[in-house]
Amino acid sequence: MDTFTEHSERIETRLGNLNARVRGTGRLTVLWSSMFVDSHTWDRIVPLLMDASAIPRRFVLIDPPGLGLSDALIRRSTIAEAADAARDALVALGATEPVDWMGNAFGGHVGLNLATDPTTLRSLVAISSPTEPIAPHLRRKIGLLHPLLRVAGPVGPVRDAIVDAMLTEESASTPSTLQVVLDSLQRPTRASMSLALRSFIIDRTDVTDRLTDIRVPSLFVASDDRGDWSPEDAERAASLTRGAQLATIEGARTLIPLEQPARLAAAINGFWDQLVD
Repeated sequence: MDTFTEHSERIETRLGNLNARVRGTGRLTVLWSSMFVDSHTWDRIVPLLMDASAIPRRFVLIDPPGLGLSDALIRRSTIAEAADAARDALVALGATEPVDWMGNAFGGHVGLNLATDPTTLRSLVAISSPTEPIAPHLRRKIGLLHPLLRVAGPVGPVRDAIVDAMLTEESASTPSTLQVVLDSLQRPTRASMSLALRSFIIDRTDVTDRLTDIRVPSLFVASDDRGDWSPEDAERAASLTRGAQLATIEGARTLIPLEQPARLAAAINGFWDQLVD
């Protein structure tokens, strides 16, 4: 299989047209990235998943609403509405059966919403996706930086704070890894990223009580260096979710697919191999 052949699509949703990059053919597998960044954070892991997957897959890498090359966000929204936009996307992609969903942070939050419906998802991989609201100290920090982001964009202290939240010091000191994040920050408009931050991070609600409603096989992935979703936090979430599995990936913070693609791919392929139709 040619893992490097891809094409782009524009997917119409209630939150604007989403930019998607599509690789391969087969079982529909949707990858939704984290806040601030875009689908290029999956570029290192997709070839590993394609090469090791037991079945052919069509990987659809989506830039979330207001981020990457997707349409700018023009109003405040919610994670619940982003999940509805994801449902719009699945219809537009021609999904005729439940899909496998991989979400990093923001993408995992969307996936937690979708996973209560087994007619929508076949499985969920939620990577570095806290189920609780943003911690008070982080809310205060973001509250100070948010006006700077809206006015000046992701520069100076705003850029440094984003990089620190996303990458370990080792990853941030690796030019090729850092550049993926910096390039992602330059694609959306300042206004769009500001609205996305307000909608999908600052206003994030507690979904812990919904974990018992999840009806699909789930893998919760934590890193060993994520302050607001530690392995212990992920273990608690998994304990509330019927049949959920847990994996901890070392040497990463939030962007595990970018920082540790081989370790994460091994965990995901092992999880997928256990699924039965």
